[in-house]
Amino acid sequence: MLTRRAFIAAATTTVAVGAAGAADKPNTARVVPGKESPNEKLNIAAIGAGGKGTSDIMSCHKLGENVVALCDVDWDRAEEAFYRLPNAKKFKDYRNMLEAMPEIDAVTISTPDHTHAPAAYMAMKMGKHVYVQKPLTHTVAEARLLKNTAKETGVMSQMGNQGHCGNGVRTLCEMIWSGAIGDVREAHIWTHRPVWDNQGMTEPLPPEKTPENLDWDRWIGCAPWRPYNHKLAPHDWRAWLDFGGGSLGDMACHIMDPAYMALKLVEATDYTVEVVMQRGRNSQTFPVVTTIKYSFPARGSMPPVDVYWYDGHEPDAAGQPVYNRPARPANVPADAVLGDKDLNGSFFVGDKCVLTAGEYGGEPRLLPVEHMKDYKFPDETIERIPDESPYFDWIRGCKTGKLPCSNFEYAGPFTEMVQFGNLVVKSGEKLHWDNVKGVVTNTANPEQIVSKEYRKGWELPC
Repeated sequence: MLTRRAFIAAATTTVAVGAAGAADKPNTARVVPGKESPNEKLNIAAIGAGGKGTSDIMSCHKLGENVVALCDVDWDRAEEAFYRLPNAKKFKDYRNMLEAMPEIDAVTISTPDHTHAPAAYMAMKMGKHVYVQKPLTHTVAEARLLKNTAKETGVMSQMGNQGHCGNGVRTLCEMIWSGAIGDVREAHIWTHRPVWDNQGMTEPLPPEKTPENLDWDRWIGCAPWRPYNHKLAPHDWRAWLDFGGGSLGDMACHIMDPAYMALKLVEATDYTVEVVMQRGRNSQTFPVVTTIKYSFPARGSMPPVDVYWYDGHEPDAAGQPVYNRPARPANVPADAVLGDKDLNGSFFVGDKCVLTAGEYGGEPRLLPVEHMKDYKFPDETIERIPDESPYFDWIRGCKTGKLPCSNFEYAGPFTEMVQFGNLVVKSGEKLHWDNVKGVVTNTANPEQIVSKEYRKGWELPC
């Protein structure tokens, strides 16, 4: 009998170098989950093998899968992965890797935000399962493209917002859905980020000598060309509009996830986003401090709700950071801990009481604390993920066809919502999103604003 891998190896055709080329010549011999023994090992490759990419691919390796290739534009940064996985082939360009190794079943993508969509799109078009770090994409249009592509190709997909596989967010949803705090009309979410110091920079950075170990052209990828500067790579790219998503792009897929799931925001037919407060908006980097408000209409039996996001910090007279935080609810005592000791977290204001949780939806609890005294947690109605592992969840899906919990049908619209917030952060406008049609209804250039220009050779059909 022809095995799946033999079939793929025989039928895979060479695609064009750019991501869009994969769309011109789609590979129809895709991986079909559930057509083999769950005991057969996957051949997994890493796109982005340094930093977070090391932990992502090692997590797959520890689950017993074959790591067959490692790709990174900075081989010094990927040195740990190379050392720990000496039998994996090494590449600097994922396009070359995917073309050269049709035996690859699945890829992890752990690269700067602006490069997620081109890599994921090409991999899915070639029939590879994909695990993509959060945020799923850099733009609103890319999020919808990847959602549709995952559905079209039938591959298993997972976004790396690991808290979504956790028990905490499930318990939080069950508490809210069972009426523990009553109707929720207001939610507040915050982070202590940024932890980089480039936000608020208003001028392009001066050129510096590119390190010998770094392939800068491939690092830039689809973004507009600019010379190397150490304030861009390897760490601080998140601050820059061309490459990252600021604090919202960095953390909302974690901290906003409980609100997105519990309040069933995916069911909203439309919503608006507006800036409540920001300082330092400019054409190069994300603002220093930002507060924005999402306003959602009723969803089924749930009433309209406003969801607020807070990030950033500024120094006080003594040089100590003053963090942008929501006001404490009137009925919550000053000594009650909100979120993770106030660093990251969320709280939901119900008409009975308040519910708060940590960064990943962990330790959901009612406030004031008297409400927890005789509280009985509701029955578990949402399936738990073994070991709360997003890697197990994804690999299981690749082998059995069981959808991972943060598959792109979920993660796509969620990322779309997050990055729509960033459109507002960057423009300062109040914008209205038609969630059914996928368009901005109150701007002069609705298609242009949700997408971006791609450097030649890296184009995407969105």
